Amino acid sequence: METMFAQIKQSASTADDLARRNLIASLHNLAYSLEGTHDTLDRIAYLHLQTAAVKIGFDLGLFKDLAEADGPLTVDDVAQKTGADTVFLGRYLRYLASIGTIEEVAKHQYAANNVTKNLTQKVTEAAISHCFETIGPEYQALPAFMKKTGYKNPEDELNTVCQVAWNTDKHQFAWLGEQPDKLKYFNDFMAFRREATVSWLNVYPIEEETKGWEPEKPVYVNIGGGIGHQCAQFKEKYPAVPGKVILQDLPHSIEKALQTPGVENMAHNFFEPQPVKGAKFYFTRGVLHNHPDHKVKLLLKNIISAMCPDSIILLDELVLPETGVNAYAAGMDLTMMAAFAAMERSESQWSAIFEDVGLKLVKTYTYNPVGYESVMDVRLK
Repeated sequence: METMFAQIKQSASTADDLARRNLIASLHNLAYSLEGTHDTLDRIAYLHLQTAAVKIGFDLGLFKDLAEADGPLTVDDVAQKTGADTVFLGRYLRYLASIGTIEEVAKHQYAANNVTKNLTQKVTEAAISHCFETIGPEYQALPAFMKKTGYKNPEDELNTVCQVAWNTDKHQFAWLGEQPDKLKYFNDFMAFRREATVSWLNVYPIEEETKGWEPEKPVYVNIGGGIGHQCAQFKEKYPAVPGKVILQDLPHSIEKALQTPGVENMAHNFFEPQPVKGAKFYFTRGVLHNHPDHKVKLLLKNIISAMCPDSIILLDELVLPETGVNAYAAGMDLTMMAAFAAMERSESQWSAIFEDVGLKLVKTYTYNPVGYESVMDVRLK
């Protein structure tokens, strides 16, 4: 048995990210195949508690304390660092060790392991806190909502689980904008979740597509681009590409936008006609998965009204495979359904939308196979 585990660890140490993820999925499936009834019960029934326990660890600064320590910490050590009661900590640390988030090395002694170190990362804390504080209550309301609506696929963004969970008539984003603590978790997650090195800019032929482009014309319009990180990355990677670079988002985002040299910041609602005419690239990133089909089509029609024959729409989204979707992407799809009556889509689902509005998918460039992150090159038919 030990030899087999050593071989698995050796394989994992030399695997790329996709192979490593596939190995993890295979090992999970093996473990599930060995479960008895009570094993399955114990694994699923207490998932809420795992997230809650990790959130407590964030609040106490526990994972950072363990990761930064020179060796194991006793329960008394943790009590001195956090101010928490020793009786509670003895029970709490024991539970964290039982689910693999920290390591129990001796009686009342605990140390950091790989998961502990992962939990010290800013992106991890922001994401899990966002899920616990905002998405978790929506998951809790999902079964009753689906039962009440006859298990019909939600299509109205103002009649979703969000409105039920939070007793509001507002859109998810409008409601979230009024919750500063929850909004901070969300914004931090969005800011930290993607490394700049994992980008569509590394796979799409920008220079080839912009040969001969006139410098007085707009070359890149980032629609719904937040405070402008994508525009800044575009200018940094392709400073010699001719043409105007324009950031568009709602006024509250534009007010906080980066002042990147060579980038024009413009307030615009993408559900209204596109004011920038004849750009080479109209780009969105992670925008369309927040909206149901009818709103996606409206957004695309607004872009189409501004396009010239040479224009290209670049859509940076998840493009799901037709089978074998991983747990993260499948879960994200149901999360979009609960929050927005929206969805993650496969290439065939994207193509059907494009066809309906007079567009065609020319090519999909996948830049992060693990997460199905891709940029779609879409043009007029």
